[in-house]
Amino acid sequence: MRPVSSLPDARLREVRAVFTDIDDTLTSDGRLPADAYTALEQLHESGLAVVPITGRPAGWCDMIARFWPVAGVVGENGAFYFAYQREERRMVQRFFASPEERQANRARLDCLRETILREVPGTGIASDQLYREADLAIDICEDVPPLPKPAVERVLRIFADAGAIAKLSSIHVNGWFGDYDKLSMARLFAADILGFDLDAEKERVVFIGDSPNDGPMFGFFPNSCGVANIRDFADSGVVLPAYVADGHGGSGFVEIARRILDARAAGTPAAVTPAAVSPDNGMSAHV
Repeated sequence: MRPVSSLPDARLREVRAVFTDIDDTLTSDGRLPADAYTALEQLHESGLAVVPITGRPAGWCDMIARFWPVAGVVGENGAFYFAYQREERRMVQRFFASPEERQANRARLDCLRETILREVPGTGIASDQLYREADLAIDICEDVPPLPKPAVERVLRIFADAGAIAKLSSIHVNGWFGDYDKLSMARLFAADILGFDLDAEKERVVFIGDSPNDGPMFGFFPNSCGVANIRDFADSGVVLPAYVADGHGGSGFVEIARRILDARAAGTPAAVTPAAVSPDNGMSAHV
């Protein structure tokens, strides 16, 4: 991982979008600092499409899409995206799975919930589970005493043995049924809402994250950046970002945002105007 300061100005001036994780990337110690939110707004006002890519639940993502200075949000590790069309006062929602599939998957996840609580002492269900549409979030340190590593590994194994996908974040283990992740839904968001092919334009996107569930994004984007707490996972065999900030959490996000903004101020950046596009290509969608 190279320092964020080594990101070339010429490359940053070509950036058209910033995708970012939320927990322990934008936030610090469970709170969203004012300077991190200000940096988020400055990126948006500079003409960039800013998109949180998070494991947080649908209920939170509806609020984020409506109230934050963002082009939209990908939530529950890629289960859906929400994008609020302000001029039309209309929320575009796209889910990976149909309502019927989500209902069937929820029944399977409810069984796993009981298994995990029974077999792994000290685990708890994430306090935001009530607002989730597609996954099961097991709290490993947010509102419970930190689980030891063997317990976390046991939770991951229970999900895997049941045929579920499981990802470790800085606060939760998230499990779901379905062949998707943050990157697959980010591709759909870019095509539907931002109007570009993410695979063709990946060098013009900066992704910022902090933990193992960001691995698909770190590995895909040449300009992937981690806040300093990603170093905690450096020896765990996960995919790491190309660049790393000196600051942890929100401070690291501000550092990366400032690097992008300074480079853009020195040149003529290309802005992205989100398109009001209703998704319609065979996947579940609600407008």
